[in-house]
Amino acid sequence: MQLQQEMLRKKVTALGEAAVSSQAYRTSLIELLREGVPFAAACCTAIDPNTLLSTGAATEEGVEAIHAKLFEYEYLREDYNAYDDLTRKADTLATLSAATGGSLELSGRYRDVLQPAGFKDELRAALVIEGACWGYLTLFRRADQPLFDEQERSFLSSLIPCIARCLRKTSLALPLEKADWLEDEPGILMLTGQLEISSFNATAEQWLARLRKAEGIESAVLPRPIRAVCSRALSESAEGKDSPLAKVCIRMPEGPFLTIRASLLNGSEHGVQLAVWLEPAKPADMLPIITEAYALSVREKQVLEGIMRGYSTKELARSLHITAYTVQDHLKSIFAKTGVSSRRDLIWQLLSRFSLEAESKGV
Repeated sequence: MQLQQEMLRKKVTALGEAAVSSQAYRTSLIELLREGVPFAAACCTAIDPNTLLSTGAATEEGVEAIHAKLFEYEYLREDYNAYDDLTRKADTLATLSAATGGSLELSGRYRDVLQPAGFKDELRAALVIEGACWGYLTLFRRADQPLFDEQERSFLSSLIPCIARCLRKTSLALPLEKADWLEDEPGILMLTGQLEISSFNATAEQWLARLRKAEGIESAVLPRPIRAVCSRALSESAEGKDSPLAKVCIRMPEGPFLTIRASLLNGSEHGVQLAVWLEPAKPADMLPIITEAYALSVREKQVLEGIMRGYSTKELARSLHITAYTVQDHLKSIFAKTGVSSRRDLIWQLLSRFSLEAESKGV
């Protein structure tokens, strides 16, 4: 068993090194994991590390039918092993059987979603590396299968850094083609409180088609990023809060980074309604993703933001209340992490590779 798991570990590592896109990697990963840990169905979701909302999911047959209900329990109800909680724990992998002490019926998600679908135990892993979460992995077992045991849990837990590292890497992948079709106006969707689309403009229709293509889902299925931002908006509204985090930033396989935002509308005569905007991401949306993907420290992020504003070393030192020598040390670290050798190369990489626009001082 140990030899088999070690071979699987090497395969997972090799898969990550060869990965071209996040969706392709996650789909292949599910099949690979099944070689070492049996399960009936799985879902692997990529997320925005800043808002922890889905940017797309790879799901297997059986999970798609309950995906909407799983979202409901994740955002609108309290239950065991919520992903938002797992991301903050030292051990980011948990099973439903262990969390409930073997009494699965204590979980509303088990009673209302998993059991009716023929599932029994559920294993969840928040894919965290260097303090940032890049995805969620969920494995399901049917009623005729054994519960996940500690050996399986421990083995899968050991794979989390490798899987998270690959998801972080694919977040920086270049688009497969240039998107000449992009319009100046944003895509706008209107949805009901049940997350049914009621109306949309032509630009939104184009984004919907591309999101569905990226996830490999049918035209009747609401893309997971849209479901995620809407669920967050509904959740925050139910708690009487604003929802500034009801948004995701996604690196699309075709075209630029995409920002999706959702907001609950007031004063509607037709019940709960949500408005969703879809548009190419602005620098303020993209830069946090890029800096997380390169694993920059808090101070390195501040230095990079200053560089994008056109600050000189002296101006950076003054604005951050540090010495010019310290600024240079941070710059050397940023260069090493991003694979460039100069400030000019760094700016070119951000402007060209990620289509960021320099701000303020015309870098």
